Amino acid sequence: MSADRLTTDELRGLFLFESLTPEQLAHLAEHGRVERRRAGEAVYVEGEPASCFYVLLDGTVAMHQRVQGDEVEVSRTGQRGVYGGAMQAYVGDPAEQRYRNSLRAVTDCEVFALPAAIIADAMRGWFPMATHLLEGLFIGMRNSQTIVGERERLLALGALSAGLTHELNNPAAAAVRATSALRGRVAKMRHKLAMIADGRLDGRRLHALVALQEEAVKRAAAAPALTPLAASDAEDELADWLDEHGVRESWQLTSTLVAGGIDSGWLAQVDAAVGADDLESAVHWITYTIETELLMGEIDDAVTRVSGLVGAAKQYSQLDRTPFQTVDVHDLLDATLVMLQAKVPAGVRVVKEYDRTLPTIAAYAAELNQVWTNLIDNALAAMAGEGTLTVRTGRTDDRLTVEVRDTGPGIPPEVRPRIFEPFFTTKPVGEGTGLGLDISYRIVVNKHHGDIRVQSEPGDTRFTVLLPLAPV
Repeated sequence: MSADRLTTDELRGLFLFESLTPEQLAHLAEHGRVERRRAGEAVYVEGEPASCFYVLLDGTVAMHQRVQGDEVEVSRTGQRGVYGGAMQAYVGDPAEQRYRNSLRAVTDCEVFALPAAIIADAMRGWFPMATHLLEGLFIGMRNSQTIVGERERLLALGALSAGLTHELNNPAAAAVRATSALRGRVAKMRHKLAMIADGRLDGRRLHALVALQEEAVKRAAAAPALTPLAASDAEDELADWLDEHGVRESWQLTSTLVAGGIDSGWLAQVDAAVGADDLESAVHWITYTIETELLMGEIDDAVTRVSGLVGAAKQYSQLDRTPFQTVDVHDLLDATLVMLQAKVPAGVRVVKEYDRTLPTIAAYAAELNQVWTNLIDNALAAMAGEGTLTVRTGRTDDRLTVEVRDTGPGIPPEVRPRIFEPFFTTKPVGEGTGLGLDISYRIVVNKHHGDIRVQSEPGDTRFTVLLPLAPV
């Protein structure tokens, strides 16, 4: 190889040019040139005029593409002869085209650069029929992928919104109900307090009652959960005590008092503090106090759950986070399972078998969530409403593994070789685009330099994702 040119024999050694005639090789050798890039330098940059077609001669390069303002690595290779740059120079006017991605040198490298106009004229003059076919294929595929991609995103957004709305509805409704009930209980507390403090209780007894109220609050917070049978027995015992001491409508009070950890022995302290004349009002006041604490606990639980769901949604969508980051795959898996919880049928049991000793890894978190979504969604569809979904993590040599397993009927052997093909689907017409596993494969293999494997037999289908523990 000369300093800036390739000979025709050197050009023929590149698989892209091996079938060209000597005259065609000489034409390319005359107009092309060898260019060198140091590690970290750009071969070409997305959005700039597509002036050259590049063929890799030596070194390793990585292809990047901008996604919503962030530059994402699409692929990386060191294979001699791979090409990029002005890929569609033969479609339309080469002078109006721009690079659709960026190519950067990972190591010091050499590339063979051909002006876009030269490669366009060569394609049109040497392979006119192939050029027409490629134009049709390129434009047709671009239009199809745009339409199907938009449909896929809308379906994914719809499923995500429906699942999140369903999950948020229950705690939100619980908080609204508890708030409404709490308002009524507080009003009754004020009324009972006015009756107690209308002058019939001296200051010493009133202070004793307030102290008992504070103790009731603490008992309610620490009250253990009782079995239905134990709670029923405790309520019967408490009702008998209340009836014996002339407290009316005891049946309305006992369930709250028992839930708050109150027994007849403790109520005897209230009787001693206020006397028989004010016992009924005091018991009602303490019951309302306990009920308000329980209702505030319900509100706290509901709001915490809403907050957790919003956090899971942010973890799932990776809002406000850089695309490439250090992540714990368990956080990503948990967020995905939360977002898909509404799609899990009642007859499907979800089992998580996590190896918590696994280290964090550097990854494109949002894209990995898309992989988990596709694999879990397919597993749920395969089981048709009944079975076991197992999500397992582990380690194989220097790679982290994530396995999604279902107990469905399995993938037929004749279909298995095609499952990662674009647009191939085994689902009925209208239920699948055939892009899920293709997208998952490209995310795992091309972007993360990992692997995705499948094993399947009736009752046991496993998709295993292998991700490098160390950055590649």
